[in-house]
Amino acid sequence: MSEQKLLGKRAIVTGGATGIGFGIAERFIAEGARVIITDIDAAGGVSAAAKLGANCQFMHHDVSLAEEWQPVFALAEEAFSGLDILVNVAGVTHMGTIEEMSVETWDKTMAINLRSCFLGCQGAIKLMKNRGGGAIINMASVSAFRPQAELVAYNASKAGVDMMTKSVALHCARSGYDIRVNSINPGVIQTDMLKKVISQVEDGEALMDSYKAMHPIGRIGEPKDIAAMALYLVGEEASFITGASFTVDGALMNN
Repeated sequence: MSEQKLLGKRAIVTGGATGIGFGIAERFIAEGARVIITDIDAAGGVSAAAKLGANCQFMHHDVSLAEEWQPVFALAEEAFSGLDILVNVAGVTHMGTIEEMSVETWDKTMAINLRSCFLGCQGAIKLMKNRGGGAIINMASVSAFRPQAELVAYNASKAGVDMMTKSVALHCARSGYDIRVNSINPGVIQTDMLKKVISQVEDGEALMDSYKAMHPIGRIGEPKDIAAMALYLVGEEASFITGASFTVDGALMNN
């Protein structure tokens, strides 16, 4: 068996009950890490933690609320005596054009997708900066660069995640914290979130077919595709990589 790449590492993965978050937690644990997964879906989170085994703990968590982050970091301190890795995955996709979208839906999208990454980075840096550093990944999207009329809030939120990541990385580098901060831009990935998007439109089957056609590689992605990139970015092989944005999209952006 090959050497475990994250042996002894301590991680938090938000949105870990399903999809990309679950896939990343599963890969990290397989590589020797201990992981706290958080999610707003309490039943799903408990079930996911049971599947992931003894090296996983679950905490119910609304990532958009500042007051709900402190207990998560407190658990990392109590259970792990610190933190090496944070992966901000939790997110939401609400369909709507500029004319259709309500202010409430816009604000909810920004809170879940963008504010959560701000809060997570802020808390993780506090834990990591005087304890040997660490690695943070923020989950952006190809939608940070590829506008769609019906994704006005999602486009804006993910573009914000991408640029905020670069700002945070620059701050950490200049401060000498040895905390690397990068973002991943997935293409369309087979997740529960995708199912929710499909359910918001009249002809979900046609939308899914269009998503598949967008990817020249011939398929949409799977959580394991993103987990492989996350593993690389938090590992020693990526020790000189920070403030970067990694697209994992089956050539969607080139299509």
